[in-house]
Amino acid sequence: MMKNKFWVLLLLSVTMSQSVFSQGNIHEQSSSYQWPEEQDVVQKLHQWQDLKFGVLIHWGIYSVPGIVESWSICDENWITRDTTQTFQQYRDWYFGLSDQFCPRQFNPQQWASVMQQAGMKYMIFTTKHHDGFCMFDSQQTDFTIARHAFRDDPRRDVLRYVLDAFRNDGFMIGTYFSKPDWHSQYYWWDVYPNKGRNVNYSIKDYPWRWEQFCKFTYRQIEEILSRYGSVDILWLDGGWVCKENRQDIHMPDIAAMARRQQPGLIIVDRTIRGPYENYQTPERTIPETQLSYPWESCIPLSDDWGYVPRPRWKSAQKVINTLVEVVAKGGNLVLGVGPTPEGIIQDEAVERLNAIGKWMKANGKAIYGTTITPHYHEGSVWFTSSKDGRLYAVCTLDDGASFPETLSWTVNLPKKSVRLVSNGKRLKYRVKDGKVFVTLPKGMANQPFAMEIN
Repeated sequence: MMKNKFWVLLLLSVTMSQSVFSQGNIHEQSSSYQWPEEQDVVQKLHQWQDLKFGVLIHWGIYSVPGIVESWSICDENWITRDTTQTFQQYRDWYFGLSDQFCPRQFNPQQWASVMQQAGMKYMIFTTKHHDGFCMFDSQQTDFTIARHAFRDDPRRDVLRYVLDAFRNDGFMIGTYFSKPDWHSQYYWWDVYPNKGRNVNYSIKDYPWRWEQFCKFTYRQIEEILSRYGSVDILWLDGGWVCKENRQDIHMPDIAAMARRQQPGLIIVDRTIRGPYENYQTPERTIPETQLSYPWESCIPLSDDWGYVPRPRWKSAQKVINTLVEVVAKGGNLVLGVGPTPEGIIQDEAVERLNAIGKWMKANGKAIYGTTITPHYHEGSVWFTSSKDGRLYAVCTLDDGASFPETLSWTVNLPKKSVRLVSNGKRLKYRVKDGKVFVTLPKGMANQPFAMEIN
């Protein structure tokens, strides 16, 4: 009977509305930016800005049933959950997934190879999400992949193998870390009920308990940055844990320690404007206009960050169009991809990523290492510039649409030539009344393409 109840709960969890889960917790973008004072951080930021395209990997116990990461154990009113069980029953079931998460096919080399072929240049791996389950062998808690179902596998310290695989393929390395921890008794204390996503007890009344949480957080971040080789980015999620929200975890101390361990480290304290938000991270959105400071749109390949059984995938062309717009506006794109509970990237994701990579190989000159240009958009054409002043025009195209025989625009007019970036072929063009008309070759594939304008 208990076995049947488990499978009923699992089926209900899998079939919950992913769209409801996915849309309730979008982070607002900060309204201002402060450049870091440390010159080695500024230098690494400029290196990161040149990369343009990365991957954000969500993988944890939520991958077992294929549900939204962490949020289903929160009691906020945008969350829909099975009503045949109590919250405590659901929470026990959710945390119990740690005893089922045993990814025997875990293959970080496949991940790195697929992302490299996609044209990605940096990665961010989720070391711990809000549910507190660590994807590394933390000495601060037993709630880690290394001490549950995967404990007998020699690769149980998953973070080491993931970072090594991507580092060996030349990626800039980033580690995601959740500041809130809904499994920790120092954040969600069982003496009191939960209160949304926030700490559930009075810090004023129990300052010693909060200080224990601060030490716990500090030590876990120190573990990540001291034991796993070179790390370039510390990507901190959970912006409600901050001094302004009376949940002060002493970020100056954390940042000082982090940069002692990893000099030049980029720190991304999401949505907390100031010295520790070294780049901004609009989620599932693209800013309306260009921004002159470092930023990154984080957008998943499907509707969800992690693995779900029946995802709605974005097309390769949709991702390319998004990347082009982001780069023309001065940002980077980090694409969310979630491995399966067994530990591999799904074939449908690989197919799309390979198509993106093929396009990047042909047109990447107009993407990588570029900067913004004052006139950056007209119609379906987006403009970028190399650092030595060469202009590129990238024409986007919606799925199923076809190109006209000619393209035209009124800014960034050519003076000598227009060439396809993919093969250097010169295109016929004419300029009349302040407008250029470019004749497209017959038989040209109906997909985005880049041109170099001289």
